Amino acid sequence: MSVTDKFLSYIKISSPSDEESQSCPSSACQLDVAEFLKNEMTAIGLSDVRVEKGYVYGILPATEGYEGKPCIGFIAHMDTAPEFNGWDIKPQLIENYDGGDVLLAGSGDVLSPEDFPELREFKGHTLITTDGTTLLGSDDKAGIAVIMQAVEDVIKENIPHGRIAVGFTPDEEIGRGADLFDVEGFGAQFGYTVDGGLPGEIEYQNFNAYSAKITVNGRSIHPGSSKNQMINSQRVAFEFDSMLPSFEKPEYTEGFEGFFHLTDTDGSTEKTTLHYILRDHDDEKIVQKVNLMHDIAAFLNKKYGKELVNVETKESYKNMKCQILPHFHLIENARKAVEMAGMVPKDVAIRGGTDGARLSFMGLPCPNLATGGMNFHGKYECNTKENMEKCTETVKNIIRLYAE
Repeated sequence: MSVTDKFLSYIKISSPSDEESQSCPSSACQLDVAEFLKNEMTAIGLSDVRVEKGYVYGILPATEGYEGKPCIGFIAHMDTAPEFNGWDIKPQLIENYDGGDVLLAGSGDVLSPEDFPELREFKGHTLITTDGTTLLGSDDKAGIAVIMQAVEDVIKENIPHGRIAVGFTPDEEIGRGADLFDVEGFGAQFGYTVDGGLPGEIEYQNFNAYSAKITVNGRSIHPGSSKNQMINSQRVAFEFDSMLPSFEKPEYTEGFEGFFHLTDTDGSTEKTTLHYILRDHDDEKIVQKVNLMHDIAAFLNKKYGKELVNVETKESYKNMKCQILPHFHLIENARKAVEMAGMVPKDVAIRGGTDGARLSFMGLPCPNLATGGMNFHGKYECNTKENMEKCTETVKNIIRLYAE
């Protein structure tokens, strides 16, 4: 099987995670993926293959004479994002893609390079898209396919290697992928998640992340007799939101620019709640964002002469950069591996989080490698055969480099 064949076999198994569930994994369908991978890992020759609490682990023992080389781990996640339909995925394969518009036959939508200019770079590739009714699952089943193909190639091609650890996690898309990961049992000194974007991209800086809940208490009075009496909590909430920086929102930011994102609201005259996520790569700037919310609440409470606005903030995850810098050989070798695969390496900021970010703080330094895909979490998600092959070659090159 090729990396493309592997990918297509994995996306046949639906596996959206469920943020409403408290079980691990959050959806039983992820266990179907885990069992499938367990059998495949055993079949290609990995040892100590096991499924524990929905996590899949396996080992490729070191080549004789290479036992003293570092043990490198490769990790991807089995769930797909719950934000868009991930059930009964029907991919479209377009061989020798001409670089133009692609009709998504199930929905009638069009995947166009006018909207997504990167598509033009895929001209001549075998393009893999959705049919418009589901996401594709390239995030992160392309990552699984890349790891599995790389390990299988290492075995078949007798490429000398140190000990290789392989791990697949559930529930990454709902922020729980590293919750029960057995770092000690995994046994790797260093690792890479394979959960990124276009070939050649290397990620070791993710957002610092906070969540914020704003509660605004008002006073509901019959509107016919409410003069100087009513306090409409919704209007105060709107005022709070308007005092945040206008251009520090996801739709206006990119790269290393942080943001305030209002995710949902629930309100009435009497009480309104606002939920935000706060993101910034810079350690000081994320603290400034948190402090600004508290300052706005204090200003409004002073303005109205009442304790109307309450702010609760909670840290979600941290930028892994500080954990990676002491082990910068991970990035240097990733760059070399990309160059060996005929590409120009590109350091990219992760505008989100990964299992690797959390694992880095759990004692497993773990930057992120590309999967080849783009437009994750929606109907316009796509990847190519050639992209996944380049990503596979990158992983194989990393294995070669750590065996030197």
